[in-house]
Amino acid sequence: MTEGTKPEDMGRGVLYPELMATKIRLDRHEPSAAVARFVEYYWVVAWDLRGKASHESKTLSHPNVHLVFEEPHPSVYGIVRGPFVRRISGRGHVLGARFRPGAFRALLDRPVADLVDRVVPATGLFDGGVLDTQRAVLSTDDDAEMVAAAEDFLLARLPEPDPVADTVADMVARITAEPSLVRVDEVADLLGVPVRRLQRLFAEYVGASPKWVLRRARLHEAAERAKQGTRIDWAALALDLGYSDQSHLTRDFTAAVGEPPAAYAKS
Repeated sequence: MTEGTKPEDMGRGVLYPELMATKIRLDRHEPSAAVARFVEYYWVVAWDLRGKASHESKTLSHPNVHLVFEEPHPSVYGIVRGPFVRRISGRGHVLGARFRPGAFRALLDRPVADLVDRVVPATGLFDGGVLDTQRAVLSTDDDAEMVAAAEDFLLARLPEPDPVADTVADMVARITAEPSLVRVDEVADLLGVPVRRLQRLFAEYVGASPKWVLRRARLHEAAERAKQGTRIDWAALALDLGYSDQSHLTRDFTAAVGEPPAAYAKS
């Protein structure tokens, strides 16, 4: 295990960050300017649990597709609508490229909704160079070398940018920055797009519906508030986030995380 990861650096959506920080190293790296229109950032997860119990990490995922270089083969992860759970053991590391919402559409060449709740081998979407890149990534412990290998791979294969994908990414950024937004028609009015057009764009480019993105943004905010460690007025927070009442927030949070928000905050 590499020490030094702080819980507050674990990232929005990471559940039980205090515990996870004792088990893994999580670092993020910016892409080059040539890749940044497609990739938000690269992330590295490294761990050393030899002689220790395995660890189950849990994340509330975002509306992003990831290309992940890992054992036994590189994979493409679509949006996971429930909690993303991963058990790790032994020693290892993984490098992932988190694509901007909508940006993977040009690489997939079909609606991103086809990837929802799916993990597919990257070899089915990319040429054999993806395996060479995986070997390069997994043969080093140096983050810079891992990122350089992924950058070289992507730079040689990224298509021309899609202006519609850029527009969709901006839409997602605007609505996730406002967790108090509740209804899809409110979002459509805010963005100046008809509801049906918005729903089609999200199915085609994001892979998740606008309603799911809205709900996930609210859950991310609730989880962030919970991990601050201060006393929380859950009824007031529920209203701030657009829920009808505290019980509505509790049901939504419990379904996604596995325990009520107050219990999660204590844990």
